[in-house]
Amino acid sequence: MNTAIVFTLANALAGLQWLLLLVLPKAGITQWLIKQALVPLLLSVIYCIFITGFFQVPGGGFGSMQQVRALFTNDNMLLAGWVHYLAFDLLTGFYILRTAQEHEMKHLLVVPVLILTFLFGPVGYLGFRIIQKATNRS
Repeated sequence: MNTAIVFTLANALAGLQWLLLLVLPKAGITQWLIKQALVPLLLSVIYCIFITGFFQVPGGGFGSMQQVRALFTNDNMLLAGWVHYLAFDLLTGFYILRTAQEHEMKHLLVVPVLILTFLFGPVGYLGFRIIQKATNRS
């Protein structure tokens, strides 16, 4: 499989899902996609396909920075790592949106943390938890 094409498709899938979270958070399609976690599931399938070469990367592993660097010199492993980020950041975004909706938080408060989660994962989650505490919505 061509990693550049899969990279583009994975980004498009994740990007469309993020757009729905930001612009149409209460729409039926958005809520259904969150409940089914369809996009993260598709990303997980892509991850499984590309991570299969993990043991074939000379010097690759998770025991040191050098081993991780060796993994990411391989396009399949680099793509798998990127898709891993896309899937987990999206799942975090789902959690943020669901929790905010359950606690009736204003969506305008949630939009910045969703954007931060899309761009910088844990920074958005941290921001959400701070907003939750500051607004007594936890």
